[in-house]
Amino acid sequence: MGTLGILWNLSSSDTLKDRLARDTLEQLTDLILIPLSGTGSAAVIQQNASEAEIFYNSTGFLRNLSSASQQTRQKMRECHGLVDSMVNYINSSLEVGKSEDKSVENSVCVLRNLSYRLYDEMPPSSLQRLEGQRRNDGATMTSELVGCFSPQSKKARELYVNSDIVTFTEVSKDPKGMEWLWNPQIIGVYNRLLQRCELNKHTTEAASGALQNITAGDRRWAGVLSRVALEQERILNPVLDRVRTADHQQLRSLTGLIRNLSRNARNKDEMSTKVVSHLIEKLPGSLSDKWPPTDVIVNIIAVLNNLVVESPIAARDIVYFDGLRKLFFIKKKRDNADSEKSSRAASSLLTNMWQYSKLHRDYKTKGYRKEDFVGL
Repeated sequence: MGTLGILWNLSSSDTLKDRLARDTLEQLTDLILIPLSGTGSAAVIQQNASEAEIFYNSTGFLRNLSSASQQTRQKMRECHGLVDSMVNYINSSLEVGKSEDKSVENSVCVLRNLSYRLYDEMPPSSLQRLEGQRRNDGATMTSELVGCFSPQSKKARELYVNSDIVTFTEVSKDPKGMEWLWNPQIIGVYNRLLQRCELNKHTTEAASGALQNITAGDRRWAGVLSRVALEQERILNPVLDRVRTADHQQLRSLTGLIRNLSRNARNKDEMSTKVVSHLIEKLPGSLSDKWPPTDVIVNIIAVLNNLVVESPIAARDIVYFDGLRKLFFIKKKRDNADSEKSSRAASSLLTNMWQYSKLHRDYKTKGYRKEDFVGL
């Protein structure tokens, strides 16, 4: 136990992380993580007090290592049993009502960190097969997909990406290793954490951060997982529940996640009715308001913009929930580089809002003219 505590302390040093990962990961996983997480057994965690402390120190050590270099992240992803142990411990803890457990926090943080830049760092062959080809390209994907898919499965499922139907072999019900990081089942794990973890903000922040990572970017699979989160896991309400009481650090990952989801949502009208009021509430409307970090403001405005370009309901609700006043305030405030970034985002959104001619009367009633929307 003492040795693990020392390793945890040493892993705080960025200069030591890569070497520690190289020298310790396999033994740590085989001797501690796999047996103490319940992996490979009846999936029931049985730890005495000493073993619980050992597991906690081990996951804290891994948490530090996972924030190191790309090389170390990749070594951790590929370490047999490591990711499985993290997922199994979280799932088993959720089953027995231990979502607040500190080892759960560490484990979720490990998964979040290993999900960072996942699509850029995963094996190219796996990425190519995950991305597949669209059916309307005249090619079938069924025989091409491996990794988180079961190559023996002949049953196909259909998910929609943009307006295209993408067919792929049935996702494996028993993902292994790093496959967990991008398997749709992991979204359910993060969703349960968001719903059941009430006190430990670090756990819910890590869960939303992991979701943000795997739904980020223009990759096809990021879009697929976004739709799984929205349509199968119904994750938007739990996320918005967190937004209501989130501190600024939590808002970074939560609004980043909503930004990704809003890009990929098929029904922008439905999403607008759910999110606009909650997000407008978080925007500053005067100098006396408590300003969230710039990246949170930019995330919120980006969500609104993603919705407005396809949904008149989003534009209407921005007006109804006093969003115009806040957006014009943000647009006019340009006293430093951060506020300049927020201002440009607000300006772009307001320009797009002017496209809805049926709302012009409402805009004028609020005291705004065309020049306010489309001018600098």
